[in-house]
Amino acid sequence: MDSAPPRSPSGPTLTIGVTGGIASGKSTVTALFAARGLPVVDTDLIAREVVRPGSEGLRQLVAAFGEGILTPASELDRPALRRRVMGDATDRKRLDALLHPLIFQRMEQRLAAIRAPVALVAIPLLVETGAQQFLHRILVVDVPETCQIERLMARDGMNRADAERMLATQASRAQRLTHATDIIDNTGRPEDLPGEVARHYLRWLKVATGLGAVHAVE
Repeated sequence: MDSAPPRSPSGPTLTIGVTGGIASGKSTVTALFAARGLPVVDTDLIAREVVRPGSEGLRQLVAAFGEGILTPASELDRPALRRRVMGDATDRKRLDALLHPLIFQRMEQRLAAIRAPVALVAIPLLVETGAQQFLHRILVVDVPETCQIERLMARDGMNRADAERMLATQASRAQRLTHATDIIDNTGRPEDLPGEVARHYLRWLKVATGLGAVHAVE
């Protein structure tokens, strides 16, 4: 099943996809944009919503992978599911085929309700899912892969081998940058990020005016 979203960018809102490798700081950057008033559709949050207890998404996962992916409270055991699919490309594809259509459908609904010149869509696996097909622009929060590994080891207590395996499940830095229309280098000081965010924000507002996105940011 094709997990890419069903449409091309359209409508008066300039839609920016925000992505980056694991431990790149994309969540921090997204939060800074949200603090400036930009509406954000977070696909990580949606991914949790579509597998809540009693949901169709969770029912499909259990049918595909068995009840071993559930906690005693009948909730999704995310670590168990992660262990199940991490080393098996076929299982990862099956997981994506089940969840991506549900996530994209809900994401589209939320984008359709936005009345603003610019909106962000936080998609960690943007390139991997083909989501670039429906975005006007793609912002990559970029750090070298060596930096990602060091941050994973410090943040999550991973050893180097596990951190490298985690990176190997995602698109490479080069693949992400190939699709980027905007880049924020997050290897510098944290206090430099607000200025970078402001610069992109102002540029996007100008671009949005050219698209006819005339609604006020809510």
